[in-house]
Amino acid sequence: MKPFLDENFLLQNDAAQALYHNYAKTMPIIDYHCHLDPKEIYENASFTNLTEAWLAGDHYKWRAIRANGAVEELVTGGEGVDDYDRFLAYTAALPQAIGNPLYHWSHLELQRFFGVNEIINESNAPIIWEKVNAKLATGDYRVRDLIKMSNVSVICTTDDPTDTLEYHKKIKELENFDVQVLPTFRPDKALEINKTGFLEWIEKLAQVCGVELNSYDALLKALDDRIDYFQEVGCKVSDHGMDYVPYHEATKEQAADIYARKLRGETISLVEEKQYKTYTFLHMAKRYAKYDWAMQLHMNPTRNNNTRMFKKLGPDHGFDAINDAPVAGPLQGLLDALEQEELLPKTIVYSLNANDNEVLAALIGAFQGGGVAGKMQLGSAWWFNDTKKGMIAQIESLANFGLLGQFVGMLTDSRSFLSFTRHEYFRRILCNVIGTWVEQGELPYDEKHLGQLVQNICYYNAKRYFNF
Repeated sequence: MKPFLDENFLLQNDAAQALYHNYAKTMPIIDYHCHLDPKEIYENASFTNLTEAWLAGDHYKWRAIRANGAVEELVTGGEGVDDYDRFLAYTAALPQAIGNPLYHWSHLELQRFFGVNEIINESNAPIIWEKVNAKLATGDYRVRDLIKMSNVSVICTTDDPTDTLEYHKKIKELENFDVQVLPTFRPDKALEINKTGFLEWIEKLAQVCGVELNSYDALLKALDDRIDYFQEVGCKVSDHGMDYVPYHEATKEQAADIYARKLRGETISLVEEKQYKTYTFLHMAKRYAKYDWAMQLHMNPTRNNNTRMFKKLGPDHGFDAINDAPVAGPLQGLLDALEQEELLPKTIVYSLNANDNEVLAALIGAFQGGGVAGKMQLGSAWWFNDTKKGMIAQIESLANFGLLGQFVGMLTDSRSFLSFTRHEYFRRILCNVIGTWVEQGELPYDEKHLGQLVQNICYYNAKRYFNF
């Protein structure tokens, strides 16, 4: 029986252990997609207690607490609810989560950041609470301390086109903090013409740009200007969240008419929505290509499924799920439209539906080339897929259809400053997959070659791909 979470955790053979300990373990982290707050990084936010550091904003943990029967006030907080009680609710839930990556992540977070090795359960809750809070009280575990402890070299936040990016600028001027914190251009609200708040967002964009957006040409120029501004601040990547992949051929005149009708308060059909999204998306993607940005496409979630809780709490509180909308046809249309003009950016595709892995891996292979190694990427196992099984499935799909050695590796996609341990989790799984192939005689054991390949996936490929 192997001990729980020892130094060879998830490393099931000698080759895997050598690859991890000798090559992967000490590589810096490039977290090229996350939802960390640059304001908190600049201000070097501190945490009063473990609940603030560990549970705030972490909807993975919130879902587990709800599933264990806790009332909502113990999940996301409420008037008169003590942080210790919320912490206890999670320590009660986690022992029921065996087989869930949360079980591993949570223990790794306490071990790596705070040196706490107790098994997380209700019996150990008081001592865990006291140990971690004592360390937080020293002032040595503020946000930037946690980032440095994790050996992070680059963080890419997720930012709306209307954001000022003021904190990204301020972070660059900090002394004794050499981590790059760069913006990511996330223009979802510009595309969601039928979602509540679209017109209000257009007004906000108009205020930021100092112009009236009463025509489609004006809107496109405003988006161009914001892309230019993000470029000036150091942006190297865009990101699009797509509940479904939109593709319906449209002329600029058609898109302009749809936009004008929306401004007049008219109803926009689903076909018209797709036309507007298609033309607007392609317009922005061509500008990404101009700046050599990488373009991320996050596809196939269903969001805010629980209407009552959405009205109570808003988005991003753990009520999203996996969609099963088609991806092959519409994604081919988008990629091909850009490729025909030789303006297809470097692209990373993710689907929340793991059934799409091989569909995506095969499709992007038709658009590789242009002198860019790994130009088209099958993104890391995302969200509901960043489990042990999900990571292995993504690695194997990529290896089956493309070049695993050109993969840009893991990301956190998280709002928690403790979640950098997910990179360790991924690296151990990656090394074990490769080590198992060696042990089974499916790969020659050239440690130098495989070690370099592992280091490339963990760090160097992303550094090159994104031009960090």
